[in-house]
Amino acid sequence: MMDTREVADYLRLKERRIYDLVRERAIPHVRATGKLLFPRAQVDAWLAAKGGVPTAPVLARPPIIAGSHDPLLEWAVRESRCGLAILAGGSRAGIEALAAGEATAACSHWLDGASGEYNIPLVRTLLGGSDVVVLEWARRTQGLLLREDNPHRIRKVADLARKHVRVATRQAEAGSHRLLLHLLAQAGVPADSLAWSTRVAHAETELAALIREGHADVGLGIEAAARANGLAFVPLATERFDLVALRRDAFEPPLQTLLAWTRRPEFAATASSLRGYDITNTGRVVFNA
Repeated sequence: MMDTREVADYLRLKERRIYDLVRERAIPHVRATGKLLFPRAQVDAWLAAKGGVPTAPVLARPPIIAGSHDPLLEWAVRESRCGLAILAGGSRAGIEALAAGEATAACSHWLDGASGEYNIPLVRTLLGGSDVVVLEWARRTQGLLLREDNPHRIRKVADLARKHVRVATRQAEAGSHRLLLHLLAQAGVPADSLAWSTRVAHAETELAALIREGHADVGLGIEAAARANGLAFVPLATERFDLVALRRDAFEPPLQTLLAWTRRPEFAATASSLRGYDITNTGRVVFNA
């Protein structure tokens, strides 16, 4: 089995071209625990049959929006009847699914610590060379979700290092986990010094439930999740939550139906009621490769 770098070296191609071939379903591959693997024997047989690297027709992608979980997006997908399904698995996992041809779109709030920019550096890394468009979905308020009585009197990130404070765990591919690591580093708090919960929250709703049910004392998430679950909330940052798609898919009926729904009064009313959303620039193109 070869990983993406190894198969790129084997075929004397750039890694971005390998991602293109995976997305086009033109090269034999499997996905194990979120990682792309390429069976050497199958790659050799594919080369022998094709006589080289082919230009394959692009197959229809599954009608899925993969990536980070967002309550407003989930509501809009359902109410707009756009025909898309939500598959929450984290920001990076969503972009990887898009690169592998396993989704029509991805949703992401992945912070690049070096530049302070959201999503675009990751898109360039995993989808470089593709005709990609990134659309702003919303600005969201991120912060600490706490039990309503806040028994540990947590007010800032540094307080997470206190004894007996259990911090909710998110998957490594989650944008909220990446932001928390960034905030911990800024506060001078080593991540391995915290008491992390044993259960992993894979979505905003799961994070809130962990805290509400007493399995964790605090976690980093969005204001909407805190308000919907009767939790206390300490705001820390404003992030940009984006939709990512190939340009041709962005103009197909499913995504266009979803975006059209965002211009209805119901969308603005729901965003306001959920709390913590700024939808001023929803639908704005922030990147167009």
